[in-house]
Amino acid sequence: MTSPFPRRVARVRPLNPASPDEHFFVANDATNFASDEGKSWMVIESPFPSSRANAASPGRAGWERGSTVTEDAFTFLAPSVPVNVLGMAHNTGQPGRELPPQAFHKAASSVVGPGEAIELQANVGHVDPEAELTIVIGQAARALTLETAASAILGYTIGNDVSARDLQKSDELWISAKSQDTFTPAGPWIVTQLDPTDLKIGIVHNGRELESAGSADLGWKVDEILVYLTSFMTLQPGDLVLTGFPAGTARIQPGDTVTCRVEGIGELTNPVRGASWEELPA
Repeated sequence: MTSPFPRRVARVRPLNPASPDEHFFVANDATNFASDEGKSWMVIESPFPSSRANAASPGRAGWERGSTVTEDAFTFLAPSVPVNVLGMAHNTGQPGRELPPQAFHKAASSVVGPGEAIELQANVGHVDPEAELTIVIGQAARALTLETAASAILGYTIGNDVSARDLQKSDELWISAKSQDTFTPAGPWIVTQLDPTDLKIGIVHNGRELESAGSADLGWKVDEILVYLTSFMTLQPGDLVLTGFPAGTARIQPGDTVTCRVEGIGELTNPVRGASWEELPA
């Protein structure tokens, strides 16, 4: 994982998994994601060696380390199993920078992968998607400085900070607005060695492209965000940090499809449906 060139790293599940939790990590160095080379991946060790949550499953036939697997043999999962999922509030442009940096916590259980449904409860009210450049932490980090912040970053992925606007008004901590099950789609992969300073960010809602913006429009930048967060907590391998949403959005409802785009990473697409959770057994 020390290559000076960008590479994609993904967490995937074989189409015929041996268990519901089976997953492997794969890597791809092709610059053209849509090429034949871009769809052929090599099985690698976990990029989070100190994280038990992100340990790869034991090898299986055709999935030993160094084996080649193609995209027709697996599905993409969320790129990591985070301990912490954090987002930045009010982080757009100069107005955001004029405020002290402020983070909110999203439940790790809200994370889903590409293609998984965003599920809306019947009484949830107005819900918006937010496409965000998302930092993937590669190693435990505390008390970072502007000079050392980059050392904690494995790479970047796309995060969708799904937000229930009516609940944000009534819940000052935003827990009910941000942490509902399925409210943090992430993926489809991590891109390493990516310059985060000026990447185009936007949403396609039911095929309609909404107003785009860029990471340059964020108030507090990536290294500053990590300095702030690690001033009071230890970030863990696999943690996700959503950096803020500067672009246009639109209300989502069951039956919709949402695609979040971040330049240099790609697209994260999720359908929207009504919640259908069953009551858990006592």
